[in-house]
Amino acid sequence: MYREQWSATSDQQPTFNSPLTSDHETIAMSASEEKVLVVPTALFHSLGYFQGFSADVSRYVSALLAPETMSFRARAEVETDPGFKQLIPYMFFSHTDVNGEMSIFQYVRGRGMGESRLHSKRSIGVGGHISSDDFNGKPTHDLYRTGMLRELHEEVELRSPYSEQCVGLINDDETEVGKVHLGVVHHFRLECPDLVSRETDLIESGFVPVRKLLTDLTGFETWSAICLTAMFGR
Repeated sequence: MYREQWSATSDQQPTFNSPLTSDHETIAMSASEEKVLVVPTALFHSLGYFQGFSADVSRYVSALLAPETMSFRARAEVETDPGFKQLIPYMFFSHTDVNGEMSIFQYVRGRGMGESRLHSKRSIGVGGHISSDDFNGKPTHDLYRTGMLRELHEEVELRSPYSEQCVGLINDDETEVGKVHLGVVHHFRLECPDLVSRETDLIESGFVPVRKLLTDLTGFETWSAICLTAMFGR
C-alpha cells in the first residue's frame, strides 16, 4: 500500500531531490507551454473504474505512479482530451480536539487561484498540477511526491506537527473538469489547528467541525463534496 506517514514542523521542512522554485522565482508560463503529469485514462479503467471516491489505495496508486505509465503532456491539449487523466495531489487538513471532535480546514477559492472553473467554490483541498519543471528528467515515483510537497508549501504553511497519509482517490466524470483529472487524496492530521495560507486568493478560511460541514455542502466544489461525504458522511 502506498502510505506515507511522518511528522514535521514549520522549521523542519523536508528536503527534495530536485531544485524547486517559488511562484515569484518562476517565469510565468502559458497553458500552451506548460507540460503536466498525466496517465492514460485506459490504464485507470483497467485497474477498476469508479465514479466518486475509492479508498482502495493499494489497487491504484502504485500502478498509476509507475515511471513507465507517467508522462508529461502539454496542458492546453490534455485539458480537453479525456484520453488522459492529469494527476492532482488533493491535500486536506484536520485537527481533533480534546473532546474527540474533528475539524477540517476549509476556504473559498478566489479568482486568482488556478482552475477558473472552480473560482468562488468552497473547498477543503489544496494542490495542483505536477509540472515538468518539478523534475528535469524521466518521471519517477519521487517526482509525484516532490510535486505534491511543492504545491503544499506554495499554498499553506503548517505550523503544527502533523502526520500524513494517502487515503484514497477521486474521479468525477460527471463534470468537464473531472473528466480530465484524477485526484490523489492526502489527509494531514495536525496536532494543533495552526495553518496559515500563503495564497492571497485562498479566502474565508478556517477550521470548521466536520459535523457542521456535512449539514450543508452547497457551494463546495465537487471533489470536496465527494471527499467529505465518502470519508465522514457515514
